[in-house]
Amino acid sequence: MLRTHTCGELRLDNVGQEVTLCGWVDMYRDFGGVLFVDLRDRYGKTQVVFAPEGGKELVDAACALRSEFVVLVRGKVAPRPEGTVNPKLDTGAVEVRAEHLEILNKALTPPFQPSAKELPGEDLRLKHRYIDLRRPEMQRTVLLRHRMVKMMRDYFDALGFVEVETPMLGRSTPEGARDYLVPSRVQPGTFYALPQSPQLYKQILMVAGYDRYVQVARCFRDEDLRADRQPEFTQMDVEMSFINAEDIIGIIDGLVARLAKDVLGLEIKLPLPRMSYDEAMNRFGHDAPDLRFGMELIDVSDLAAKAEFKVFRGAVEAGGRVRGINAKGAADRYSRKGIDELTAYIVENFGAKGLVFFKVESDGKLASPSAKNFAPELLAEIGRRMEAAPGDLLLLVADKFETTCKALYGLRKRLGAELKLYDPATMNFSWIVEFPMFAPDTEEGGWTAMHHPFTAPRPQDRKLLETDPQACRAQAYDLVINGYEAGGGTIRIHDQELQQQVFGLLGIDAAKARERFGFLLDALQYGAPPHGGIALGVDRLVMLFAGLDSIRDVIAFPKTQRATDLMTGAPGQVDDKQLRELGIKLPGK
Repeated sequence: MLRTHTCGELRLDNVGQEVTLCGWVDMYRDFGGVLFVDLRDRYGKTQVVFAPEGGKELVDAACALRSEFVVLVRGKVAPRPEGTVNPKLDTGAVEVRAEHLEILNKALTPPFQPSAKELPGEDLRLKHRYIDLRRPEMQRTVLLRHRMVKMMRDYFDALGFVEVETPMLGRSTPEGARDYLVPSRVQPGTFYALPQSPQLYKQILMVAGYDRYVQVARCFRDEDLRADRQPEFTQMDVEMSFINAEDIIGIIDGLVARLAKDVLGLEIKLPLPRMSYDEAMNRFGHDAPDLRFGMELIDVSDLAAKAEFKVFRGAVEAGGRVRGINAKGAADRYSRKGIDELTAYIVENFGAKGLVFFKVESDGKLASPSAKNFAPELLAEIGRRMEAAPGDLLLLVADKFETTCKALYGLRKRLGAELKLYDPATMNFSWIVEFPMFAPDTEEGGWTAMHHPFTAPRPQDRKLLETDPQACRAQAYDLVINGYEAGGGTIRIHDQELQQQVFGLLGIDAAKARERFGFLLDALQYGAPPHGGIALGVDRLVMLFAGLDSIRDVIAFPKTQRATDLMTGAPGQVDDKQLRELGIKLPGK
């Protein structure tokens, strides 16, 4: 080893020792011929002093140092002079009096300083990710990710789970998002697909008798991106046999409690609270609600139907809803211009037709340009339903149920942040259960799977597959943390006949099912045990536990929202020879 210690290791106990440090020049300061250099590695910083007693040649060499030079320094550890101790550094009580300096590599002036307090733009950070990853904040996050993945692996290992790697090159199967396809050179005209998840393989492992499987799995989905999505991401993938949903939820409860305690020092009460999908949609407008604050959705459709206000009455008569939220004490916070901005926000982002508001005056009356369309008694009744008090701001949306959910969910989320209704450092964990099996396919008609095609219905709902599929509830469960889906799972179908019935409802006929999933259908006929599992989003879990807003900050080499790698330039073009070998011809060539 070139070094005897790291830059975060030295303490007063090391005073008098001769040490060798290696690292990057973080800061350097010249005080009249005495040069102070902060040497940095991922473990911390150490102050190195180049003084005249070390010799003119050494001081001259140190004067040539610049930010981000990689150097080796040898010298003796000494206590810092009185009054110069830096309590912000673990090594702040000592310094190294340099006796030898070796420049291992020079550096160009970096586009930004890793220790700078002000962050540069994200595009610049991603283009020079090797610089960005030197930032102490990024290094702490990468190390947190390492620790959390190890904790999860150790947790499942102690419970008898076996880690099994599944293929990256598989068959394209419909799982809800577009596949990334890989052309086969040896079988022209055919394609592999990168896995959206190891779903089918882990079910096969259950048929094969590996009753407790776990894997840190890489997954790929060609879908539109946002702050918490990437084209490639990591799951902690779990599958078990001879269990029910309660067993899986209980095991993940234990994992969450372990992570909360070991990472954040939090003691959380188990079991984690649960809420049905229907309750979540009615109360919060979303199946991953942020429960750190209230501001629940309130339905006033029955009252709106009595109003002369055509917007409200028309929505109810068309089968829609009138629902709203009460922003407590926010009447003075939002001017008419501010309310117009909120209106534009839900119209442009969630498809709402508009936003109706009432400000609650000191006498309890509801004031608004729309108030003239309501009888005073009806306004008072709406106020009571929404628990209105002087100073409150009532915000209502009239539209289809689904649109009111989306608009009010988005509005609630925005107001929760703007009004500081919760402490960002708090953590809230819960489960959403009893999801519908199916959702209407708005593009092609028929049904689409709410989770995936291999999800089992609740036993008591199985008959509904024949009579009322929309009413059928699945054995499905999502882990929600601070308004984010952190993991989702289901009990799987282990009966070939039931699986084919579900395929049929999804528009996958017997021939197509045989072509795409024949191996699974065959396996289900050879002694498939009852089984189920869950996939936890590692990137999202680390983001939440680190208190960050984007998973790009917890992935070493992420893609942009256009699925590009600014550092390497991926995706890029390939040689014509490679395309010819794969039997691919590009348009215009």
